[in-house]
Amino acid sequence: MKKIFEIVLFTILPLATSVAQDAPADTAKALGCGTQNTKFEVKTGKADHPSQPVAGKALVYFIEDDSNFGSFPKPTTRIALDGQWAGATHGNSYFYVSVNPGVHHVCANWQFAVLLGKGRKTAVAHFTAEPGEVYYFEVANTYWLDHGTAAMSLNPLDGDEGQLLANTFSLSTFHEK
Repeated sequence: MKKIFEIVLFTILPLATSVAQDAPADTAKALGCGTQNTKFEVKTGKADHPSQPVAGKALVYFIEDDSNFGSFPKPTTRIALDGQWAGATHGNSYFYVSVNPGVHHVCANWQFAVLLGKGRKTAVAHFTAEPGEVYYFEVANTYWLDHGTAAMSLNPLDGDEGQLLANTFSLSTFHEK
C-alpha cells in the first residue's frame, strides 16, 4: 500500500505544479512574462496549421477560449515563453510555436484591462517539452455580469481537446505595435 501511495504522490505532484498559478498583477514580476510595454495588433482568420513539429523540436499551441466571457470587447491576450512575448490571441483563437526540448515557463496576460475591478488577468505555468511532441494550452477568460470579477486561467489540454479547439477556432496572426 505504501508503494502505491508513493507512486501516486510522485506521479500527481509534478503534474499539479504545472497547472496555472495565480500571478502578481505586475507581469514583470511573474515568471515567464515579457515586458509590460509590449503590445500586439491581432487579426484572426481560418488557416491550416501543422499537426507535427519540426524534427528535434516540440510544437506548442496556445488557445484563447472566450466561451465564458460575457462582455464586449473580448480581451487580447499576450502569451510569453521564457520571458519573451511569443504572440497574442483575441476572441476564440489560437497560435502555435516551435520550441526546443526542455523546461519552459509560460505566461498569459491581458494586454489591456477589459473590465474595471479586481480579478486575475495574468496566469503562469511551466512544462517540459520533449522532441516530437505536441502540447496545447488553453487560456480561458471568464466574466459574467452577475458574477462580478473577471478572471483567466492557463491550463494544459488533452491533445484531443486541443485539436478540437484549434480546428474550431480561428488562427491568430499578430504583429508588435
